[in-house]
Amino acid sequence: MTTQTSSKRAVNIFLLLIVLTVLAVPTFGGEPVIWETNSRTELLRGDVRGVSITDTGALLLAPQFSQVFNTDQPYVWSSVADGAGNIYLGTGHDGKIFRVGPDGKGTLVYDSPELDVTALAVGRDGALYAGTSPDGKVYRIGADGKAEVYFDPPDKYIWSLAILPDGQLAVGTGDKGKLYRVTAAGAKPESSLLVDTNETHVISLAVDAKGQLIAGTDPGGLVLRISPEGKAFALFDAPLREIHALAPAPDGSIYALGLSEAAAGSPSRGSSTPTPSPQSSDSSSSGQGTATVTITAIDESGTPIQSQQGAGSRSRNDLSNARSAVFRILPDGGTDVLWSSSSITAFSVAPAPQGLGVLVGTADKGRIYSVTNEGRDTLLLQSTEGQISTFIVRGRDVFATSSNQGKLFRFGEGLASEGSYESPVRDAKLVASWGRIWWRAQGTVELQTRTGNSERPDTTWSEWSAPYRDAAGAQVNSPRARFIQWRAVLRAPAGGANNVSTRVEDVSVAYLPRNVAPEVLNIAVLPVGIGLQTIVQIQTDPNIESSGLDPSLFGASPQVPPRRVYQRGARSLQWQAEDRNNDTLEYAVYYRSLNESSFRLLKDKLRENFYTVDGAALADGRYIFKVIASDAPDNPGGQALSGERMSEPVDIDNTPPVIRTVGEAQAAGDHVRVVFDVEDATGMVKRADVSVDGGAWRGVFPDDGIADSPRERYTLDLPIAGAGEHTISLRAFDMSGNVGSIRIAVRQK
Repeated sequence: MTTQTSSKRAVNIFLLLIVLTVLAVPTFGGEPVIWETNSRTELLRGDVRGVSITDTGALLLAPQFSQVFNTDQPYVWSSVADGAGNIYLGTGHDGKIFRVGPDGKGTLVYDSPELDVTALAVGRDGALYAGTSPDGKVYRIGADGKAEVYFDPPDKYIWSLAILPDGQLAVGTGDKGKLYRVTAAGAKPESSLLVDTNETHVISLAVDAKGQLIAGTDPGGLVLRISPEGKAFALFDAPLREIHALAPAPDGSIYALGLSEAAAGSPSRGSSTPTPSPQSSDSSSSGQGTATVTITAIDESGTPIQSQQGAGSRSRNDLSNARSAVFRILPDGGTDVLWSSSSITAFSVAPAPQGLGVLVGTADKGRIYSVTNEGRDTLLLQSTEGQISTFIVRGRDVFATSSNQGKLFRFGEGLASEGSYESPVRDAKLVASWGRIWWRAQGTVELQTRTGNSERPDTTWSEWSAPYRDAAGAQVNSPRARFIQWRAVLRAPAGGANNVSTRVEDVSVAYLPRNVAPEVLNIAVLPVGIGLQTIVQIQTDPNIESSGLDPSLFGASPQVPPRRVYQRGARSLQWQAEDRNNDTLEYAVYYRSLNESSFRLLKDKLRENFYTVDGAALADGRYIFKVIASDAPDNPGGQALSGERMSEPVDIDNTPPVIRTVGEAQAAGDHVRVVFDVEDATGMVKRADVSVDGGAWRGVFPDDGIADSPRERYTLDLPIAGAGEHTISLRAFDMSGNVGSIRIAVRQK
């Protein structure tokens, strides 16, 4: 073990001792909760500005991300760059086209009659081609800004445009899924059908490194290579519905973005205009190439936690529930899944500069992910807008467009001088006292906290605290509350030093929720005669408890219900109780007679939530039972709290019915008539059975037809066979299961 490792462990132990000391406040539970934010899954639930989140869960300064131009339009549907460094933006729903010069100044180029400019391309001569929807047309806009209809097919949508190696224009349409070729022959353009794909939409077009035309379709999810003669060859049949975007890479591979049925909202079927893919409603979902899997562990507060390796427990190749995925089609025809998500809708792809993988723009908080060709992904940037619509890569610079609002951004190799990260909100479940906050970092890092009692931070929350600068630990000075959030501010090294990168990870906050009394929710009384016995359960390793760890972190112990057995006169109680602090509970059971005012103890220090009362131990009568739940096992002396509940009145009856004969038995022929009175001193008669000469018992009814009172008379006319002595037996049951019996002898002549 190195000296550095030993020192870190010593510091951690010291901090834990400080936390335990600081948090020993009266009226609180005995153990602090440590909120650890040390997994990428949880970090992705927060918000970043100028900060990247690596695949290992570290926060780093992100590339400098700056706004170049604001279109003041809701959506940017398409973008393209020309050789002079101008960038053209096609927008919706006013159908406007903007040109943004190298100086960042933007001007309106054309306002089309259609609602949306869904595709753009720049020809060899510098002319701009714009495809519009609905009632799709292709416009040619010259250098003088004059626009004319270049191609007007019968199709409803113009989804994609591409310039072929010979300068001709390829046009992908919907809703008949046709691909056209248009060329300027003399003064009038000429068009021809290049291929009918038999798909509904040709969503995306691209020209690869070899000059081959590549098309992506919907709803078959096909990636097609189209020959100059119009022969379509399927490079890939994706398991998702739509190939929304294509991005050829310099090495000859092709990145294809696929969308599922749920996410394929861009070319809306039956809609007149495109609509942006919906943002994920679950902002806690991972944006990485694999979905998050929840396991059955809970943290110290009782909150379900996710495995730090949960992201790796589901293969990115499992697309059974994928919302979107990025595929890499290799030059040799092989296909890899680089990224997938079951909750996030990706909207754009582009080869990363210098061949470092692929960039993925999403509708999840307008985030951009950088994914390597091995499938490792980093949350590179988070924009201020709803989604990232398109990419343009120029050298080492990347231009990204957004929707909701429609803007143009730029980023490159340079890092931001400052960035911040806001954690997800932690729910302490109860108003809590805050202990210390500590983290691991290098470079200039400050943390702050704020607290409140509403689920989302708003004006009712406290202001951000003064900065905490000591990574070894600082006392949280935000007010006591139920919810807490922390913010990390990262700054670049002073003087532009590049040998040390600013980094922060493994942030921990200690807190102690207010101790709340347990509550007994209900008490159920089982029918008489049912006893409850404990079933031997799996024993917890005693070393776990002695180590101070929560046994539930090692897997939930199965709660085996008690076994039911017959026990004469037993009255069994079962109850449910809860403790909002998740404290271990112990119970005490008391009783009193209905006409008494004070309770007497039956049993205490019970850990089971049931108890069987021996009816023989109590005198006949009506009783009320009281169950008291206490959290004493997990709280220091004098700080334990309790809750109680009383049962409905319960009858205890140990006295069997008394049976007497009325008069003499009267034999006549082969029958005998006998009369019995059955009387129960405590309860009511429930039923009676008769047996003649030891034969089978059979039920008999009282004279009034129903057994429902403390005293019943039974007049029986019974058959007897043969002369001599016969026996008649009668047994009677009361409501508590007690049984009384009588046997008489009858002589038949």
